[in-house]
Amino acid sequence: MRRTRLAAAVATLALLGACSTGSANDTADAGQPVSGGSLTWAVETEPITFNPHLYAQAKARLLVWNTFESLLTHDSQGGYVPWLATGYEVSPDGRTYTFKLRTDVTFSDGTKFDAAAVKANVDQLLVPNYAPAVAAVQLRNLDAVEVVDDATVAFKLKAPDVLILDFASSPQGAQVSPKSLKEAKNLKAGGPELAGTGPFVLDRYIQGQEVHFVKNPAYNWAPANAGHTGPAYLDEITYRFLKESSVRVGALTSNQVHVIEGVPATDEALITGNPALSLQRGLNSGSAYSYYLNVANAPFDDLKVRQAFRAAVDVDAVLTGVYRGTATRAWSVVGPTSPFYDKTLEGTFGGDPELANKLLDEAGWTTRDAEGYRTKAGKRLTVRLVQNAPFVRDRRDVLAQAVQAAVKQSAGIDLNVALVDQGTATKALADGEYEVFDNSRADTDAGAALNLLLHSAGAINRTGFTDAGLDGLLDDAQASTDTAARTEAYRQVQKLVNDQALVLPLYAPADQIAASTSVGGLGFEPTAGVPVSAYHLWLSK
Repeated sequence: MRRTRLAAAVATLALLGACSTGSANDTADAGQPVSGGSLTWAVETEPITFNPHLYAQAKARLLVWNTFESLLTHDSQGGYVPWLATGYEVSPDGRTYTFKLRTDVTFSDGTKFDAAAVKANVDQLLVPNYAPAVAAVQLRNLDAVEVVDDATVAFKLKAPDVLILDFASSPQGAQVSPKSLKEAKNLKAGGPELAGTGPFVLDRYIQGQEVHFVKNPAYNWAPANAGHTGPAYLDEITYRFLKESSVRVGALTSNQVHVIEGVPATDEALITGNPALSLQRGLNSGSAYSYYLNVANAPFDDLKVRQAFRAAVDVDAVLTGVYRGTATRAWSVVGPTSPFYDKTLEGTFGGDPELANKLLDEAGWTTRDAEGYRTKAGKRLTVRLVQNAPFVRDRRDVLAQAVQAAVKQSAGIDLNVALVDQGTATKALADGEYEVFDNSRADTDAGAALNLLLHSAGAINRTGFTDAGLDGLLDDAQASTDTAARTEAYRQVQKLVNDQALVLPLYAPADQIAASTSVGGLGFEPTAGVPVSAYHLWLSK
């Protein structure tokens, strides 16, 4: 058997500060770690679920890791590190991944973590309509999960699939007590009924207000790169849901909370100008925040109209207007922190009104109505963007208004923007009542995002574009363990997407953390670039 073993020990503290950029202030004033205390953190996004299997909001990731853990985690270079597993082996044909498990781990409901628990979690993920995105991509090639013994579990695959490791290190692959999976009254919502192995236990959730976690005193199985061992430093942590950025910043500056995330550029001076506060930033991994253009509907069934829409937006100007120079411009569907990012795409599109208008003329949209919008055969050139409110972050609703104004002014395109509740958005997407779909993902392996968003069988492929060559590239990259081969396949994917104008990339998502300098341990997950869990945090006395 060809072996690919994880080292049992890696450099410590890799989780803290990875991918982050601090301000002139930092958390040095917090001193050495201190045990005890209660911390309050204001967050922008309220989770739509507390079930890790159904995790879909990057902003909620820091909450997942408080309670739940996966078989593997990542080091600062994107490699895999043992967590609930102690290592793994890959068969020579790449079709069997065998994980050795820790034997000292217990779920917070008292049940033991073992190979049977891993199988129970995967079996649940494969229940029809439970977690379709996970089943369609990360577990797409899974044939069966075999319990070899209490401390050994084997993933049997129908075909080689490197994304099985992405699953084993992802929130969706986090382990939930099989007992609570069976007994939870509302499994899809999750919450206090679901037990994990993590350093905290979720004991209270008040919808629209806050979620509260208490320390798990029995916790003693942190990964080797966590920076410390044993239980968490904090006794408890409360996350308050404050959607408005001005309210979050006001809560921090008035000492109502210790930490906030999501700091707009307009408010950064309030943080950096205060010596009692700190500010850190981290770019997320995965895919860039982009507009995906639906080729199944007119007018985006016409390549020239898609190209014109992309050319009509001066992305740099729009980002500057909304984010005041703090946003990182995106040029590809793949985020710039990914090793698969194709830098050669930079500067290849956008901000060219002359080209946009030329293309629309060629496409037959030659007349205009009284409001200045282009028309053809008496029909206005209208495209619809339906924004799902629970997923709106980083002032993306304001950004949409800026893009709306830009495409009208530059080329006479009517971008109709609707900010709606989750149910309305889900129905609109299912019914094809949209031409623009906005999305970003914080997958540590960008390949997972590309399969979801671009493969013809992808669970959230909203472009409606189907191409055997594109599917083949994505399939080959998913099957290969050769990084160079995967990089080349994804380079070709990005070029095809660019040539077909399927996507308008806008910016690389980032997280900002502002905090009192009494808070220690703040930082970002390596690779993912999102805030670390509360396990690392402490409050100085």
